[in-house]
Amino acid sequence: MSMMPKLLIIEDDMAYGAVLSRRMSRQGFECRHVSEPTDALLCARQWHPSHVLLDMKLEDSNGLKLLPPLRGSLPRATIVLLTGFASIATAVEAVKAGADNYLAKPADTRTLMAALMPGATAPNDEVVAEDVPMNPRRLEWEHLQQVLSANEGNVSATARQLGMHRRTLQRKLAKKPA
Repeated sequence: MSMMPKLLIIEDDMAYGAVLSRRMSRQGFECRHVSEPTDALLCARQWHPSHVLLDMKLEDSNGLKLLPPLRGSLPRATIVLLTGFASIATAVEAVKAGADNYLAKPADTRTLMAALMPGATAPNDEVVAEDVPMNPRRLEWEHLQQVLSANEGNVSATARQLGMHRRTLQRKLAKKPA
């Protein structure tokens, strides 16, 4: 029986899932990557991973909905929810639904290791492009776009949801970061 920790990566972006798999394999994990919620639940029940990286926004689903059945199948696993659109409200919701941790994408290797294995440190890994944190203005702009899209382009509704003035939101949306 393998003593290597098993990491199930549930990510619908195939390229990002492959990057995570490579990075975490270098950290000593045996990795499996799935992109569909049904495959994720089947893999969790059959393979019994010790750790799970779960994307919050899956193609036709929400990672938050997968947390209770994953936690039921894997009561002792460390489950980390990854999202490109972090907010305090969804972090609280994720922890209540069974996540052990909640990280904004893209997360560097050290941050992933700290979330998956608290107390362990990532070996000195070469810094690769994926490990460079995203510019905060870019992250904010993408979050604003996500909320705007969820509100079907309604700027007033988006501003209310974000708790900001409509003109402030319009000004921020007009400044697309590089």
